[in-house]
Amino acid sequence: MRKVTWIMSFLFCTLCMVQAKDRVIECPPFTAWNSTTLEIEKIVLSDTSTTIYIKAFYEPKHWIKIDAGSILKDNNGNLYPIRKGIGITLDKEFWMPESGEAEFQLIFPPLPKNVTFVDFIEGNDEKASKIWGIQLNKKAFEKQKLPQEVIVHKINKKAALPIPKLSYGTAVLKGRILDYQKDMPSECRIHVFNPAFREDNTSYLKINADGTFQTEIGIPTVTNVALTFPYGNVLCLVAPHEETYLTINPKELCRQQSRLQKKTKSYGATAYFKGYLASLQQEFLTVDLDMTLGDHDYMAHLKAIAGKSAEEYKNYILKSIPTIRKKIAQSKYSEACKELLNIQLDIIATFCIATTIRDLEYAYIKINKLDREKAAEYFKNNPINTPEEYYNVLKEFSSINTTKALYNDRYASMVNILDIIPDKENVLKEALGTDKGSLFDYIEVKKIYSALKDLTPLTAEQKVQLEKLSSPAYTELLTQTNKKLLETIELNKKKSGFTINEAGEVINEELFPSIISKYRGYVLMVDFWTTWCGPCLRAHKALMPMKKELKDKDIIYLYITGETSPKEIWDKMIPDIHGEHFRVKDNQWDYLIENLNIRGVPTYLIIDRKGNISYRETGLSKVEVIKDQLMNALDK
Repeated sequence: MRKVTWIMSFLFCTLCMVQAKDRVIECPPFTAWNSTTLEIEKIVLSDTSTTIYIKAFYEPKHWIKIDAGSILKDNNGNLYPIRKGIGITLDKEFWMPESGEAEFQLIFPPLPKNVTFVDFIEGNDEKASKIWGIQLNKKAFEKQKLPQEVIVHKINKKAALPIPKLSYGTAVLKGRILDYQKDMPSECRIHVFNPAFREDNTSYLKINADGTFQTEIGIPTVTNVALTFPYGNVLCLVAPHEETYLTINPKELCRQQSRLQKKTKSYGATAYFKGYLASLQQEFLTVDLDMTLGDHDYMAHLKAIAGKSAEEYKNYILKSIPTIRKKIAQSKYSEACKELLNIQLDIIATFCIATTIRDLEYAYIKINKLDREKAAEYFKNNPINTPEEYYNVLKEFSSINTTKALYNDRYASMVNILDIIPDKENVLKEALGTDKGSLFDYIEVKKIYSALKDLTPLTAEQKVQLEKLSSPAYTELLTQTNKKLLETIELNKKKSGFTINEAGEVINEELFPSIISKYRGYVLMVDFWTTWCGPCLRAHKALMPMKKELKDKDIIYLYITGETSPKEIWDKMIPDIHGEHFRVKDNQWDYLIENLNIRGVPTYLIIDRKGNISYRETGLSKVEVIKDQLMNALDK
């Protein structure tokens, strides 16, 4: 009996010693990620395995999946393939519960003791979750210092906000990403908030192997630019003839997004600035004032305004403004920053007043859960009207008609949203007491620029209008845009690689089979698009490298649009969109949209060699997805 007791005691002590050797890292910090879906609650390191405790956050009743090819990659470049999941089956759909939260464990081989960090790479798919620089030594990570070239500016509390210069020229935007690794995303999305631009002026910026990036932008005055990374967004100001330099801090961007680490110690600012208005830009990143007009809770806000008249809604919105103005005045920020915040408040208020009818209708529909037909019937019998002189309240927000308003990233959206006000220009003239100023300039510039973006060169009348603009900077912007357009039109005349086709006189039921029949034996990518659809045009550009890569494959790119795409614009656009083009009649377009269940544009159909639809997608999520589906169809 004593012997048995001794053996049991020995085994228990041995087990305790083994367990004591396990190393546990709670909420390990990390450098960057490409998705907020998976978070690491803790890592347990033992002599036999590495266990990662995952908390998943995703839409209820939607599924996630962990690839059986998932790996850990350590700081020495060694790979550790996943062994199994606990609480989740690899390569199987895992359905999220009602809470939108779930927990499971991923088991990997043991890590050598000299490993300081690992990357989690969930499969080879571009959409797969990745977490870079997962730290196994939290204290060392938290003690890391910023590189010497990074400047943390001291705030000058008395600094005044300068008036932006109007001078068309090139703005230089440079920067680098801290702790960048070569297998992190090699590009980021860049959006220029120029009020003149009708559609999103969005493109992609290359990130070099050392994490640096650089671009040049032709603009007439100070302009906001947003850089969008998988791990967060950074907003900055650029100006003609000026350089803005950004140092991006992804680990702080991720910490702020993280549900598990949001309350931990900050890793500094999300970005650091050099160059143009560096100190003010740095300060504006730290602003944490709530500028919400109305109830802070969105559903409570909708309940509060549902059923209100326009006048009641306006009073509801205006009621919050004095309190926010007081908070701004009493805040710790510099005079320049306070002025920026007051301008931002004016822009937000203008937005709300301009969208009065839309906001009230949406709130009533949402709160009363009306479908489209019932909503249309209700507002037909109970229309929401704005009384005469309703918009005169905008005189209280006169900063929207100054060049300083251009400092705000919401200004471009505000200029666009004003279009919903009936007789907009006369209403604004009466409210603001003038038809001169930055706002009126941009309204005129936007009209002319919109025509240029529709591939219509400047008319003689528009050229006269250019001379009436208050600044030659705007004139130069439009003149340079027109010059590029004329060059493009001439170049398009010489282009090949596209074919214009006629759908012919066929009954609607035979229309689509007739269109695709001549391409039987090929794999088709059918793109339903329109000339006025911004996402369609961006997708055309995004797919160009893929089309070049697959040029020797048996793939036909087939583009279908309707008469809502003006023919003269369509004629000018398609030389840059290589493939087979059809512009069908309105009734044919309507039939195709309904019969093929097209929910929006762009919509892509992948059709195999036998004429069967093997894949469909509305909106372009990832080029790689389209490429994979085309290759799958080729293999069938």
